[in-house]
Amino acid sequence: MRNCLDILERLRILIGNLVKIMDSEQFRDFAKTIVDYIADYTENIRDKPAVSTVKPGYLYDLVPSEAPVKGEDWKTVFADIEKIIMPGITHWQSPQFHAFFPTGNSYPAIVGDLLSTGIGCVGFSWITSPACTELEVQVMNWFGKMLQIPKEFLNESEGPGGGIIQGSASEATLVCLLVAKDRMTKHLKAINPQLDDGEIKSKLIAYTSDQSNSSVEKSGLLGSMHMRLLGTDDQGRLTGPILLKSIEEDRKKGLIPCFVVATLGTTGTCSFDCIEDLGPICNENNIWLHIDAAYAGAAFILPEYRYLMAGIQYADSFDVNLHKWLLVNFDCSALWVKNTNHLVNAFNVERMYLNHSYQSQNPQIPDYRHWQIPLGRRFRALKVWFVMRLYGVEGLQAHIRKQIELAELFGRLVEQDRRFEIVTPVTMGLVCFRLKGDNIWTKRLYESLMKSGKIYLVTASVRSQLVIRFVVCSRLTEERDVKFAWNEVSSLADTITSTEEYKESDNIKYLTHG
Repeated sequence: MRNCLDILERLRILIGNLVKIMDSEQFRDFAKTIVDYIADYTENIRDKPAVSTVKPGYLYDLVPSEAPVKGEDWKTVFADIEKIIMPGITHWQSPQFHAFFPTGNSYPAIVGDLLSTGIGCVGFSWITSPACTELEVQVMNWFGKMLQIPKEFLNESEGPGGGIIQGSASEATLVCLLVAKDRMTKHLKAINPQLDDGEIKSKLIAYTSDQSNSSVEKSGLLGSMHMRLLGTDDQGRLTGPILLKSIEEDRKKGLIPCFVVATLGTTGTCSFDCIEDLGPICNENNIWLHIDAAYAGAAFILPEYRYLMAGIQYADSFDVNLHKWLLVNFDCSALWVKNTNHLVNAFNVERMYLNHSYQSQNPQIPDYRHWQIPLGRRFRALKVWFVMRLYGVEGLQAHIRKQIELAELFGRLVEQDRRFEIVTPVTMGLVCFRLKGDNIWTKRLYESLMKSGKIYLVTASVRSQLVIRFVVCSRLTEERDVKFAWNEVSSLADTITSTEEYKESDNIKYLTHG
């Protein structure tokens, strides 16, 4: 985007002038040079290998064991970026990066991050930077309307709903688990004041599917609440009957069901839990329902995919990562909560030095320190604001549609090769594929791909089958990059399938007989 490069150039000059005021001339030159370096890095990233090939400990031999006593010349430091840092970088923005899920990047977001860092505010309450708070309220309202989530989740609603930018979906899950824990404890004590807090908390239990992200299970560890990983149906979905059976089992054991995490777009296969079935069960049993839509939730800005979030009205909280598919740099995760009073009740710690005359329980004028784990927070809303204004809704929709089309292209290439199979339907930007036959062949293919380092993918297990996940991640990915990736997969598969061991296996007999 030419206009974004122009903004980057203007910011380069601004940063140079700010540094000139605050520091020496060499620091100003260093800052301006780094901004140019960022632009050059982005424009030429396709030429870099996707995966770093350094060995563990490579950097310790290159960097002294102690900091310099006297400051070094900035040109020496700048030269060490290519010498020391870049060899150890796995290039997440490379068009050959197809692992995990996208990590957003764009010039508007880079500029927003730079300006936020330059301003350097810490917006934990309204008074510490009114613009930091109010812009976040507004962009969260914008984003919620783009997704068409129920209005009661928005800060501008009449009720206590509201949105906040957390660092990651992992943080959002942990925040909501802790709030659910506090809410349930207070609810039970209100019914029976004789109950002991510790006794109640020791009996609380949470649920999610065995396909949910690892961070969900980790939230249970961090929040001291047992997290049951429930089985899924043949489509990888957590269903109502599975959840209800588990709740009934645990109640018979004297446990207290407290928290459910449902996923829209699982990490392994991008499956979608049955929210319409899970929601009423959670509501009827006073269980907090959190929806983790970290990746796939971004696609709900497209009308043709909104049917996948049917049942969201039952949720207590809902999270989508802007830093995955919406061109906003990490970290930036959008969390909406239907009743933000529960957040304040769980996390409010008052000190005289935190008070100000504009304190309010109004979600439109929040003190966000009550809505999160840390006290301090960055001005993340700036990069969201820049991305949404410069791309517009239509630009973001076009970006996601393009990446879905590229994934479908890769899927067609896989289907044309009879040695391979696609294990789950191509969903969003994800293709799960494997070499037919025993897992050993897919394992060897993946090991060859990682050793080559030309493209970066990761594996998953689907019904005991090892699959390789191909995800369209970089905003720079084009059709030529998809074909490059397939050629790499296909050529390395040639090496494996040409061996005598492969030819003599049951796999080749299976192929021969169709």
